[in-house]
This record gives sequence, structure tokens and C-alpha cells, in this order.
Amino acid sequence: MIKIYHNPRCSKSRQGLQILEQSGTQFEIIKYLEVTPSEKELTEILEILNIPALDLIRKTEKIWKENYKGKELSNKELITAMVKNPKLIERPIVINNKKGVVGRPPENINTIL
Repeated sequence: MIKIYHNPRCSKSRQGLQILEQSGTQFEIIKYLEVTPSEKELTEILEILNIPALDLIRKTEKIWKENYKGKELSNKELITAMVKNPKLIERPIVINNKKGVVGRPPENINTIL
């Protein structure tokens, strides 16, 4: 089943959701600010996306700038930071079995449908 890690307040996330709705495929919506992925889940997501943790972080967020920017952090430390502060997680993330994309731009989602 396709999963979208979604933030309803984000326009790109809403556009990603619309692409999934228009595709006619079944999918599960995970509002990750309410139900934060565990460190294990986030590690699995990063493996599917085939990116380092730093590439999944929203570096414009105040939390990042005040607490993490400029520090040398391991992948594990970055994952822990995202679990503690889910606002740091880039969105939307769409996972389709063993394929996944960050929906920035939202059209990226079409590559895994």
C-alpha cells in the first residue's frame, strides 16, 4: 500500500495528496506531526529514499537554525532530531513498497505510481 507522510498545512503536501487522489490508487495518509515515525521507521524511509538523513531535513525551520545548524551530527543523531522535532521532516514523503520520493516538486510522486 502507498503511504504519504502528510502535513495538511503545507501546500506542497496538499498538492502531493491531490496527485495520489487523482491517480485512483489506494493509499494511507500518515499525518506525521500527529503520529511521528519512530527512529526505526525513519531509518527505513531513508533507506527507501536512498538519501542521507540531512537531505530529509527542512533547514529553514527555526528549530534547525537554533539547535542544529552548523553542528557535525551523525545520521543517527539527525534521525533522533527529526523524531523529537517532526517539523524538521521534509514533506510530503510518498512510499510505494520499496520505492519512495520526497514530493518536492509534487510531480516527483508520479515516478513511483
